[in-house]
Amino acid sequence: MSVVSEDLLHRTNQSYARSSLANPVGGTRADIVAKVGRLATYSLGVSSGDDTTRPLLLVHSVNAAGSAFEMKTLYDHYAKHRPVHAFDLPGFGQSDRDDREYTARMMTDAVHAAVARVQEVHGQQPIDVLGLSLSCEFVARAAAEKPEAFATLGLISPTGFEGKARDARVPTTRGQSWLLSTLRFRLWDEGFFKLLTAKPVIRKFLEKAWGSKNIDESMLEYDYHTTHQPGARYAPYYFVAGFMFSKDILSIYESLRLPVWMAHGVRGDFVDYRHKSRVAGRSNWTIVKFDAGAMMHFEVLDQVVRSYDQFLALSAAPDATVVSA
Repeated sequence: MSVVSEDLLHRTNQSYARSSLANPVGGTRADIVAKVGRLATYSLGVSSGDDTTRPLLLVHSVNAAGSAFEMKTLYDHYAKHRPVHAFDLPGFGQSDRDDREYTARMMTDAVHAAVARVQEVHGQQPIDVLGLSLSCEFVARAAAEKPEAFATLGLISPTGFEGKARDARVPTTRGQSWLLSTLRFRLWDEGFFKLLTAKPVIRKFLEKAWGSKNIDESMLEYDYHTTHQPGARYAPYYFVAGFMFSKDILSIYESLRLPVWMAHGVRGDFVDYRHKSRVAGRSNWTIVKFDAGAMMHFEVLDQVVRSYDQFLALSAAPDATVVSA
C-alpha cells in the first residue's frame, strides 16, 4: 500500500455545483493504493503525532449514493476530541470507480487497507472502528479476521439481523449473476441508473431511511452529485444484485469477542432486527435503540455520541463488563 497524494485541501460545500466532485468531508485527504485499487481517505482532529487518544475510523454504507458524507456528523464531532478518519469504499465517492467486480470480499479488504493506513499514521495500536448499515458486515468480518487491529467495533443500523437468518458456515454471498447481467444490459444500464439516481428518487430513499420527510438536504445534494460521476453505476449494481451481502454474517457477528456497540432506530424501512437475540445478552455486546431512523447520527447526534462515548469508557475500564440492553 502506498500514498498517492497527501495534504489536498478539501473543497467546500459551495463547490458541489461544479462539475468536479467535492470531497465528502473536510480535513486532509490522502489517496492510498491497495489491492482493491485507489482509496480516498480523510483525516482530521488531533495531530498524527499524538498517541494519547485512540484514533477512530468511520465507514460509510453502501447504496446507489454511498460516500463518506454519510458519516459527516460523527466525523466533524469527533474531530474536536480525537483523531478521526474516514474513507470512500471502492466504487464510491473519490475512490476508484472502475468497471470490475464489487463484492463483500473487496469491501472487507478495503476496510483492512484503511485500518492499516490509520495504524501507519498513529502507530500499530488497535483502533476504534464504526460502520453504518451494510458496511457493518464488512467491518465485522475484518475484525474477525484481524482482531488485534481493532479495539472496539461500532455498528449503526447494521444489516444482517433482518429476514431469513444469514448463518451459513461458509463465506458466500447472495449474489445473483442473472440479475447483474440484466442490470448491466448495455441497452438500458446507463438509463436505468439515471432514473435510479434522479433527485426525487434519492429523496424518496432518504425519506425511507429517516422514516420522515425531514431529511438532511445537504446529503441529498451530495448524493445527487456523487451518483453523476463517471463509473458511478458499477458498484451499486453489484450491491443491488446481492454480491455485497454475506450469507454467513450472523455467524461472523456471533464470533466477535471484542467490545461491540450496536445502535438502531425504530422508524423508516430499516427496523427489522429480529435476529439481534443471537448476540443480545452477551457481555461484549451493547445494544441500544433510538427514536430515530437509520441515519440517527444526523437526527439525534447528541444522544448517539453520548451512548457511544459511555460504551467506549466502559469498555476501557479495568475489569468492566459490557452489558447488552
